[in-house]
Amino acid sequence: MSKQKRTAALATAAALAGSAVLMAAPAARAEVVDVNYACKTPIGDKSAVSPIDIKGVKSGSGYKVTMSWQKGVSSSPVELGKGAMSPSATIKLGGADSGTLNVTGPANQEAIPANTPIKINDLTGTYTPKKAGKVTFTAGILTIKALGTTTTCTPTNDPGPSLSLDVTAAGGGGADSGPQSGSGSGSELPQTGPEDSAIALGTLGGTVLLAGAAGTLWLTRRRQTVRR
Repeated sequence: MSKQKRTAALATAAALAGSAVLMAAPAARAEVVDVNYACKTPIGDKSAVSPIDIKGVKSGSGYKVTMSWQKGVSSSPVELGKGAMSPSATIKLGGADSGTLNVTGPANQEAIPANTPIKINDLTGTYTPKKAGKVTFTAGILTIKALGTTTTCTPTNDPGPSLSLDVTAAGGGGADSGPQSGSGSGSELPQTGPEDSAIALGTLGGTVLLAGAAGTLWLTRRRQTVRR
């Protein structure tokens, strides 16, 4: 085999090895999930359906998790002035972890008219993995405090997870995940996740193979020189 053909074959092998590393990289999965809320309000029971989007982005030894509502839930018989309503919620953890994650957010920045669905601002919290594995994040209970009253909204349709992440425990290194959001919605944050790590590994794998190829060609040339 000529030197040119040998070099081309080894370069192709390096590229394929890099592709294999990329395909083997752990992936996060996210989707917008419709959540049917049953709300206990000071004036009686109400219900509402809102698509829920949960994103996760690596932050230090944990993940910043953001929960978003695409439609308003519940309502008030009187206008809620600016700053009168404070929301919070829980996210159920599943898979490799269990329990709940608390997320909170700012009060309403604008007045909410009477008998109008209440739009919840994005709520955020920090999740710190306890061990490695795939962790799921599912919408839990929403709590709305306004004018000295408390409204509690509980999912009734057993919604599926809005986000799945491959994580490692603090100090364990490994799978970082970039921002994830249902159906590609939401603003993008800088990605420092598994895809970046996979690209780095793929590049490293290709470099090692090419270095090996260079060594093989050098040894082949040296043998040919000795024979002469």
